[in-house]
This record gives sequence, C-alpha cells and structure tokens, in this order.
Amino acid sequence: MHLNKNHLLAILLCSSLFYTSCKIPVLVQSPNAMAAPAAFGTSTDSTSSAALQYRQFFKDKYLVALIDTALLNNQEMNIALQEIEMTRNDIQARQGDILPQVEAGGGIGIEKAARYTSQGAGDASTDITEGKEVPEWLPDYKGGVFASWEVDIWKKLRTAKQAAIQRYLASVEGRKFITTNLIAEIANAYYELLALDNQLDFVQQNIKLQQNALDIVRLQKQAAAANELAVKKFEAEVLGSQSLEFGILQKIKATENELNYLLGRYPQPIERDRSGILNLMPSAVSAGIPSQLLNNRPDIKQAELELSAAKLDVNVARAEFYPHLDITAGLGLQAFNPKYLIKFPESLLFNLAGDIAGPIINRNAITAEYNNANARQIQAVYNYDRTVLNAYVEVATELSNIDNLQQQYSLQTKQVETLTAAIDISTDLFKSARADYLEVLLTQRDALETKLELIETKLQQFNASTNVYRALGGGGQ
Repeated sequence: MHLNKNHLLAILLCSSLFYTSCKIPVLVQSPNAMAAPAAFGTSTDSTSSAALQYRQFFKDKYLVALIDTALLNNQEMNIALQEIEMTRNDIQARQGDILPQVEAGGGIGIEKAARYTSQGAGDASTDITEGKEVPEWLPDYKGGVFASWEVDIWKKLRTAKQAAIQRYLASVEGRKFITTNLIAEIANAYYELLALDNQLDFVQQNIKLQQNALDIVRLQKQAAAANELAVKKFEAEVLGSQSLEFGILQKIKATENELNYLLGRYPQPIERDRSGILNLMPSAVSAGIPSQLLNNRPDIKQAELELSAAKLDVNVARAEFYPHLDITAGLGLQAFNPKYLIKFPESLLFNLAGDIAGPIINRNAITAEYNNANARQIQAVYNYDRTVLNAYVEVATELSNIDNLQQQYSLQTKQVETLTAAIDISTDLFKSARADYLEVLLTQRDALETKLELIETKLQQFNASTNVYRALGGGGQ
C-alpha cells in the first residue's frame, strides 16, 4: 500500500494526539475530611440557638437598633458585597468562554509588493481595467464578521464555570460570616458600655462613702481622736477614686466611638439601657449537636464550597493535557477600491477552518499548573478540617465558660453583700473609736474592687452568651 505525504502527515498528527492524551498524570487522592464529634460534652439537646434571628436572640431594643444600622452602613459589609459582585461577574466571564467569540469590524490599508516576488510578479500582468496594470501601491478595503470558538469537548470550560459558581456561593457565605462576627462585635461592645456605666455608678457611690469617712476623720482630728496621717490617708483614697472615675469616663467614650465605627458613622452618643448590666440577664443558649454546625456556620459552608471549587479546578487543569478543537470563520467584503465592495460575488470574503492541537513535547507549564491545582485541593481539605475543628472548639469552650461564670458570679455576689455590710460595720466602729481608720479604708477598697469584679464577671457572662450564638452560626441568616 502506497502512502503519500498527506497520509503520513495525518498518521503523524493522530499519533501525536494519541500520545498527548495518554501521557496525563494520575489524579492525586485528597485526604478525607475529619468527622465531627456526636455531642458537645454530655449535652444531647438537638435544639440550636443558631436558628434564631438576632432580633429574637437579643431582647434589648437599643442593641437591635444598633445592629440594624450596622448591617446597612458597615464598610466591611459593603466591601464584602462588592466581592460577591466580582465573583458573580466571573461566572459571566466563564459563560462567555463557552460561547463563540464573534466580532464585527473593518479596515483600510495600503500595500506595495516587491517586484521580484511571487505577488509582485503576478501583479505586473494583472489588469484592473483593459490596458492597465495593478497599481504599484495597492489600497485594501475590507469589512465583515469574524468568529472563533473553542469546542468544549472535554467540558473544561463548563467545569471552569461550575468552579466560578462555587466561588460565588462561597463569597456569599463569606459575607454571612462577616455578618455573624459583626453582630457579635456590636453586642459585646454594647454590653461593655453597660458594664462601664455600672462601674461608674459604683465608683461615684464609693467616692461619696469615702468623702463621708474623710469628713468624720477630720472631725475626729479636731477632737484629738485622730491624727493628720489618718486625714491624709482618707484624702489619698478619695483622690484615687476620683482618678478612677475619669479613667472609666474615657473608656466609655472610647467604647462609644468603637460602636459608632462599627455602625459606619462618626462619633455620637449611644442610646442604651441605663438600668445597669447587673439588672439584666444574658440570653439563654442551646448548643444543639456538632453536626448542625456544618449547616449553620457560614465559614464552614464557605470552606466546603471552596473545596468543591478546588476539586473542579483539578479537572480543568487535567483537561489542558487533552487536544483542543478551535473553529474559526469569517464572512465579509474586501476590495482594492471601495466601489468594488458592492460587487458580488467577486468582493465576497469567506473562510472556515478547524484546528485541533495538543501539547506534545514541552508540557512543563501545564504539568506545574496541574500539580498546583492538586496541591490547592489538598490545602482546601485541610482548611475545611481546620474550620470545623475551630468551630467545635469555640462552642465547647464558651459553653464551659458559661457554666463556670455562673458559679463565679454567684460567689462574687455573696462576697459583695458581705463586704457591703462590712462597710457599715467598720464605719460605725470607727465613729465610736472601736476600729482603726485603716480597717475602714481597706474595707471600702475591698468592697469597690469586688463590685467592679462582679460587673466584669457579669459582662463576661453576656460575652459568653453572645460568643456561643456567634460560634453556632447565629446572625448569619
């Protein structure tokens, strides 16, 4: 059987494409994701507070109003919205890659062919009109529609579009995660403001007590029942409490400014419940079971979607090893004189071609990108595991914190009651000269410190409740 050059070329091309298709790296198996525990400690309650809207979880109307404002104006939230918009646009771009690229255009040019070339020699004997040769400087006018299309044989382009969709959904979950954190930040700052209000009240009350004690010791000095040292000790204690008062006032201003920043507005007074944090109770929290975190936590869902996109990226990178088919076509008009553009079929320009090609020798760049895609897929698995583990640890830690803080608050309440009674006793004893002034000073100081610690514990209770709600995925609905 005789093979001509065309047959040999076709055999060589087919062999090359077959070789290209066969020499594809094996898929790297990604590790399996970690399984979450069955419960948080000994709890078996399947009800999760994450199902509650923040308006239901937080009972304070002032706090709810602050959260509403932040969700509209917070700059980080608005930045996240633009991230979502960009990922949505990426889907449209991937869809555009699947469809044929069609362009319409025209052009004007001029060309002079060298005489001693095939074109120049041919032009010398070609007449435009009878008795005339083609001009040495030849104009060129053309216009038409041109198209190119990569046929998605291996679903590479459609898979890339699916990966873009997964990343779009991941960005939506990312914004929800920002929402949960923002709500928790606002709630914690708001409760800190209430706690500072309470601390300020206690300090101001303590200043009055210390001032009364100072007046008593001054009277005793006049009656020679006390000395100047006692007076100076009481004066120093009053000055220390007054200094502490201004420190708390600055913390209140800083916390208000922090809240206004989260709300996306310039500093202004924060409306709040003035009854005091000690008169409030934190919201009760139901943790549910760990498996519910997979559906409720936005960051877990985001990591899951990013893992799905990474797996699709591996398939896209793998498809680069296969040969690709490109089809090009054009339809238009072309002539050296504008008046000839309307002459049919002489001025008609048409072309149609199909090209199939694949990498044969230098495939290092494609292999490197394929290996990177596999590495990113494995990285996404570990990131998913880390996110799930972090979520479980956060919930378990805060649940334990709630229990221990309750015990701590109960004991501190009794301690405050005891020291408050001790202040009255020591003051009465001091008036009757049956107690030393140092006992009065130390009792007042201990009582103030314990009251401030009690408020701090109460604040931690509110923070723990809010943090569990956030850790469960609450607020991201």
